[in-house]
Amino acid sequence: MKNNEILELTSSAWSEKVYIETSEHIITGHIFMPKIGKKSRLLSEVLNGNKSFLAVKNCTIEYKLQPSRNINEYDFMQVNISSILLMRPLSDD
Repeated sequence: MKNNEILELTSSAWSEKVYIETSEHIITGHIFMPKIGKKSRLLSEVLNGNKSFLAVKNCTIEYKLQPSRNINEYDFMQVNISSILLMRPLSDD
């Protein structure tokens, strides 16, 4: 994907910083959705849509079952939506 295509995607999409919890991991990062509909419905639309995976950018992953393990950082990862136990918005602070 070229830089201008990435810029077009991110400028025509909502960005939301989120906390995601699965049975084994805690993930924080940014998700993107097209600028259609109301931004306040973003998270429910992501979880109730017809996609199987959620793309998360600029994210960290913590291991719940191994708390002493280092927190890893990734530019991009995909999370299987069926594995999500909890997802909520985070402030950008």
